[in-house]
Amino acid sequence: MSIPVETSARKITIEPVTRVEGHGKVTILLDDDGKVQQARLHIVEFRGFERFIQGRPFWEVPVIVQRLCGICPVSHHLAAAKAMDIIVGVDELSPTADKMRRLMHYGQMFQSHALHFFHLCSPDLLFGFGSDPKQRNVLGVAAAHPDLAVQGVNMRRFGQEIILATAGKKIHGTGAIPGGVNKNLTIEERDKFLAEIPQMKEWALSAVAIAKNYTVENLSTVADFGTFPSNYMSLVRDDGAMDLYHGKLRAIDHNGDKLIDGAPYSGYLDHIAEEVRNWSYMKFPFMKNMGTEDGWYRVGPLARMNVVDFIDTPLAEVARQEFVALGAGAPVHVTMGYHWARMIELLHSLEEMERLLNDPDLQGDELVRTGERRSEAVGVIEAPRGTLIHHYEVDDNDMVTMANLIVSTTHNNEGMNRSVAKVANDYLSGVEITEGLLNHIEVAIRAYDPCLSCATHAMGRMPLEVELVGADGKQLDRKVKD
Repeated sequence: MSIPVETSARKITIEPVTRVEGHGKVTILLDDDGKVQQARLHIVEFRGFERFIQGRPFWEVPVIVQRLCGICPVSHHLAAAKAMDIIVGVDELSPTADKMRRLMHYGQMFQSHALHFFHLCSPDLLFGFGSDPKQRNVLGVAAAHPDLAVQGVNMRRFGQEIILATAGKKIHGTGAIPGGVNKNLTIEERDKFLAEIPQMKEWALSAVAIAKNYTVENLSTVADFGTFPSNYMSLVRDDGAMDLYHGKLRAIDHNGDKLIDGAPYSGYLDHIAEEVRNWSYMKFPFMKNMGTEDGWYRVGPLARMNVVDFIDTPLAEVARQEFVALGAGAPVHVTMGYHWARMIELLHSLEEMERLLNDPDLQGDELVRTGERRSEAVGVIEAPRGTLIHHYEVDDNDMVTMANLIVSTTHNNEGMNRSVAKVANDYLSGVEITEGLLNHIEVAIRAYDPCLSCATHAMGRMPLEVELVGADGKQLDRKVKD
């Protein structure tokens, strides 16, 4: 089966982009000499969740919005719940509620990072960007590296079971409610997870080593692969530490100088705006004080490594210091460094889960607090792919009247497009299309671990047909992937 492809002169279309969550395509325009003139990542799905939830009771929102995605539903669940805490007048959760949510969140970070590294990007790293596509997939990994495949499956299972114990379901749970949570953690659940921590820690350390060694050993190639200087943004704790659940906004420029620091995320609109472009359903955020040309930025694991001052879990902090040494005092801009940074966060998440599981507050019985009702609120969390913003207004009848969601992948929109353009310029021959070339472009996109389903929402079509047409309209090459 194939799909219609535009065959206007000097145009290559890659559709769909594979081994990412959701559907997108890449178009590359060539000039008369076969040189890349323009390269764009198009998000071809349409998201309607900001309208779906208007007219719904506010207490339904944390459950509804997580239907945006089956990969990172916990992130939307918690961002919405944090906003609804404010709506019901709760500025500080009980210790049990706060730590149960954090445990849920770090379980989500752990499983999502494991899924991406072992299942989606490892085929590229293990077999090479241009290797045989019959092997360059998760089944190829299972055949050639069965121990790694089993490790990846079991690490994701552990994170999913943490989510089950805290949210009630592995996918689309209900554990976080306005003002708190609806359950605590039993001693039996705690002990089961603690028994697995040593093995998970060993595997997390090995995953960091794999990502680090790959990056260092191939630095001459990956350092420039889809790489460029950029601004970065994430939440940080008041003392500058990494905090993936809560914090204040910090942004730095390509030199590491602070552009925003200590800004409450409730005022995100004072700092961030979104640009609309007519060739994508996904918006392009930018920092207002820098404008659309210079104010774009990147988020996610690479950004967090560059933005935070330290990680407060010991093993992850040692790993972070080794990572930031690549920058020699400046931010690390290596796009493929996202993978290494992602595994450092996986290790940090495991250390945080161990810390939380040993905290008796998880067995507390104060689950929910209430306060004075409010009409507007913002909830922000560091999702696996980056900063996630949920903003709501609620009327006197408890119905949602406005919702604005800026998801992690949306923040990275400009960065992903620049990586696509960089790789296309560096690797496109202009005459012959090879499957390996197409995959080089997709490798750059996968580095960001984009969740296009979160940024948009609609049905997609999966076959791929690519044609290379010269300036005279003559077909130079054609490839089909179904």
